[in-house]
Amino acid sequence: MFEGRFDVPPLPLLRSLTIRDYALIEELEVEFQPGLNVVTGETGAGKSIVVGALKMILGERASTEVVRTGARKAIVEGIFEGLDQAVLQPILNEAGLDWDEHLILRREITATQSRAFINDSPATVQVLKRVASHLVDLHGQHEHQSLLRVETHVEMLDGYGGLGGLKGAYREALQVVRELVGKRNNLARREAELARQKELWEFQLAEIDRVSPEAGEEDELETERRILENAERLHEATQSLFEVLYESEAAVYDRLTLARNELQELSRIDPTFETSLKEIASAQIAVSEVAAIIQDYNSRIEFNPERLERIRERLGELEHLKRRYGGSLEAVLEYRTDIAGQLELARDFSGALTRLESEIGDGQKALGEAAERLSAKRREVASRVEAAVVSELEGLGMPSSRFEVSITQDAKNEGWVVTPDGRRLEAHPDGMDVVEFFISTNPGEPPRALARVASGGEISRIMLAMKSILAKSDRLPMLVFDEIDVGVSGGIAEAVGARMRDLGRYHQIITITHLPQVAAQGNAHYLVEKQVEEGRTRTSMYLLSAEQRVAEVAGLMSGAQISESALSSARELISTHTDAA
Repeated sequence: MFEGRFDVPPLPLLRSLTIRDYALIEELEVEFQPGLNVVTGETGAGKSIVVGALKMILGERASTEVVRTGARKAIVEGIFEGLDQAVLQPILNEAGLDWDEHLILRREITATQSRAFINDSPATVQVLKRVASHLVDLHGQHEHQSLLRVETHVEMLDGYGGLGGLKGAYREALQVVRELVGKRNNLARREAELARQKELWEFQLAEIDRVSPEAGEEDELETERRILENAERLHEATQSLFEVLYESEAAVYDRLTLARNELQELSRIDPTFETSLKEIASAQIAVSEVAAIIQDYNSRIEFNPERLERIRERLGELEHLKRRYGGSLEAVLEYRTDIAGQLELARDFSGALTRLESEIGDGQKALGEAAERLSAKRREVASRVEAAVVSELEGLGMPSSRFEVSITQDAKNEGWVVTPDGRRLEAHPDGMDVVEFFISTNPGEPPRALARVASGGEISRIMLAMKSILAKSDRLPMLVFDEIDVGVSGGIAEAVGARMRDLGRYHQIITITHLPQVAAQGNAHYLVEKQVEEGRTRTSMYLLSAEQRVAEVAGLMSGAQISESALSSARELISTHTDAA
């Protein structure tokens, strides 16, 4: 095993990649290291297959043709660790998946289907891709280059300048305006409906207010109705009960009195009866109190047919409202509150619209102030980025380069952003600015949009320059470079390798390269080989030991015939970078 120096701070990383029955790979399991992981191998050995397998767990489209001949399914699994829980857990929770400190992404591909898994639970490819977008930035010569997507430029600039706070304030102001405009538009759409419904609401409000129902009224009336309807029965029953308890010859109270007297005699003889005597006395008091309550109730019973009729009429009115407006008295009261508000709006539509327009105007001014503060800070940051990129490109063999950060705004008559000087501008999710990177790599040539730069070698170095200065703020923990160093050599290749190694202090880097100057600077070196065994071609990948690594770098320097001088040069090249680390 190669004992490299991994003097980098703990970083989120891809700990292992397992591939089974994928193209020429029968079974491969490799553990990656922090820092710069170099992958080399002859053309056609299968390096692109390994990258293709990695793309599968990043959510790329899967072809059934990748299943190894004779196998039932292909499996690719990556285990990530040390990740940002605050970013990833909400995505997993939204998808109904559990968070774990080790994130396992897996794809299984058969002849008929492709399935995705996150932490061993089934997931959609869309969720897999969303999760992976926060983990890996994969750079090839012409694909997956986030630097060439104009929409990412504003994120890079803001990340470099630490403008998250200003951007957050802008987005809060934007949300306020968005909600107010939504209310205004909804109100405008409802103008005809409000006018049409106004007469009906007035009738319904008057009908409800004529009855003037009150919360809880129905239950109280029902209770009173039952009492009045049963007044005679209540009178007879309470009178009879009072007599049984207190007034008849054999009243309960009198019998308890006899029992109490007898117990008093017994307790003089045997104190054991004192407890029973107390209980009988308590019972006598309770019967007396109950009898008094019943007698009082009996005296207050009212025979009032007129009141009973009024209650029945009132309950009928409430029942009518319930049938028309929701089925319960609570629903009637809620409906009354709702139509009262609607009617008020219909009666004062123009006033409500005017008030909303005023609020929108105030919100747009506040949005403009927040956007202006963010834009001013961006312009300051842009000048620093421009100088830093030019300096980096000079070290990468592009001394005559010019790099510009274009910050423009889209004027719009109905724009939500109203600046302090009265301009109306388009409100973008990240501010009022449109940010795009421009570059010129040749003297006398004006800067052109970075997205239109054609040279693979130039793209590689520009990307490395950008990544180098943005490394500390880049949100993606892992970068994969798939032969992006094509088109460079010599001292430039040395500089490219140095930049990659520097990036390894802030990211886990996996780079596929043919350049010895890059390979010699890795913290770990892996070899991809292709063998033919029993008539079948198999691709393997493994971590090189120190001596194996020397031989591989020597082969990159001199070709198939490795001489002692090539081995010596390789040792010196590796030693130089190891010592420098």
